[in-house]
Amino acid sequence: MRRILKYLRPYRTRIGWNMLLKISATAIELFLPRILSYIIEGIIKPLEKAPSVDIGAKTAEISVWAAVMIVCAFLGVAGNVTANRMSARIAKDAARAVRRDLFDRTMSLSPAQTDAFTVPSLESRLTSDTYNFHNFINMMQRMGVRAPILLVGGLAICATMDWRLTLVMACILPLLFFAVYTITSRGLPLYTKVQSAVDGMIRVVREDAQGIRVIKALSRSDYETARYDRENRALASIEGKTNSIMAAANPAMSFFMNLGLVSVVYSGAHLVGRGLSSAGNIIAFIQYFTMISGAMMGISRIFVMTSKAAASARRIAEVLDTGEGLPLASEKEYPKCDEPEGSVVFDRVSFAYGGTKEILHDISFRLEKGSQLGIIGATGSGKTTAISLLMRFYDATSGSVRIGGRDVRTIPEEELHSLFGSAMQNDFIFAGTVEENIRFFRDIPREKLVAAAKIAQADGFISSFEEGYGYMLTSKGTNLSGGQRQRILIARAIAGDPEILILDDSSSALDYRTDMLLRQAISSELAGVTSVVVAQRVSSVMSADLILVLDEGRIIGAGKHEELLAGCAVYREISDSQMGGAFLE
Repeated sequence: MRRILKYLRPYRTRIGWNMLLKISATAIELFLPRILSYIIEGIIKPLEKAPSVDIGAKTAEISVWAAVMIVCAFLGVAGNVTANRMSARIAKDAARAVRRDLFDRTMSLSPAQTDAFTVPSLESRLTSDTYNFHNFINMMQRMGVRAPILLVGGLAICATMDWRLTLVMACILPLLFFAVYTITSRGLPLYTKVQSAVDGMIRVVREDAQGIRVIKALSRSDYETARYDRENRALASIEGKTNSIMAAANPAMSFFMNLGLVSVVYSGAHLVGRGLSSAGNIIAFIQYFTMISGAMMGISRIFVMTSKAAASARRIAEVLDTGEGLPLASEKEYPKCDEPEGSVVFDRVSFAYGGTKEILHDISFRLEKGSQLGIIGATGSGKTTAISLLMRFYDATSGSVRIGGRDVRTIPEEELHSLFGSAMQNDFIFAGTVEENIRFFRDIPREKLVAAAKIAQADGFISSFEEGYGYMLTSKGTNLSGGQRQRILIARAIAGDPEILILDDSSSALDYRTDMLLRQAISSELAGVTSVVVAQRVSSVMSADLILVLDEGRIIGAGKHEELLAGCAVYREISDSQMGGAFLE
């Protein structure tokens, strides 16, 4: 919690003024029952003993004190309303700062760290957890100041009025505290489980939203509904258990407060009968006990909110305090090699996700600047993993990945990623125009966008839209065909003038002719750009300067198309099965 509360430091002055206003308004409220007691005991009661007293003067005095009560009530309401509005603004600003930093940290997590947290969990932390923090800050400034003042101040004033009745009230308070502490100590650990259950439900919703077309195509709506229902039931179960425990707080407090109220009235009646107290004091005590009871109810709500906020704060802090996933290494640790500028080298690279089973085994190859690398292999053979290591989404378990002789671990992230233009099979398209999706918030002139679209074979269908490059795309590009989406993504990769162009299965939805035209355009228009093409089709890589054939993370063939046809049985088998593509070529 301390880690998150540091976000309140910039608002210390505002919080100070807010607390001062809240304390003043609450203190004014505390005097209302005392004034009422004075009116009864000091003005009205003497009239019974001395009927000859000037009624007009006493009525005027009562009117004055009534006016004082009205003014105090107005000031109390106005002060509390103003303080509550200030509390809401401070909570809003602090929560916004937490969300900003949490989102920024989330975006800077390495893929391995993102895998560890999981995307649904990160989404939950950015939404429900920050919401709990916002409510906690708001509640603490409102009830967290008001309730203790009413509790302590009410007891202090009561002690000056009648110490005997005050002791009766004080005897009830430990029971209230014990009930709240017992209940909340059991409920606190459960809120962490609630948030974990929320993560599970968000995961299912996210997966189903992304795969809604496949779900409908395969008529699996009922299955997915049942899967969601299981997660929903799990969440409802843990929430029910948590709420059933925390719900006991209010009835328990109501019981003890009513017990205290009865005790005050019963004791007060005896004291009045013995002449040790007065009716005015009893009325004031009942009002003060009501205030104190309300304060205790507020404190119980604070305990509940604190329990939620503490669980959420730990989850938020876990992300904020996560160390750098891929720290920049020094060139002393990985000295620069004497290799040509722009060359790409994998030197005996092996990799295992999470340090478990190896995905890549002893991968070595060299690619000169301006040449093309093709990678082909079965699903799960490690093609995309190799690309991820080149772009340093992950670090190699062993070996070295170098660009221009520099190990990628020694190249600052911004500098490294500025070298690449990448189009992945499952890259996203956001709701915006075609031009905005190709530009992708970069400062790229319109003419470059059009040129990139022409190379990507996208200009033709874009121009066929009535709005042209202003055509509005839906989220995920659902109003485009699969091949059109891929060409938009390829145009985005090309538009940034990359030194290394990576196409990871990004032409799988293209017909053979469009795929051929795309490769020809890349070869002619991007002659100086190093390109890496990951594909399932031989026709997509057959013109590459170097083709790697991967199988279960190992290179089982390397060379040009003709060399692999002669010396690699797996490549030859793939090529023979795709003679349609070879014939078109």
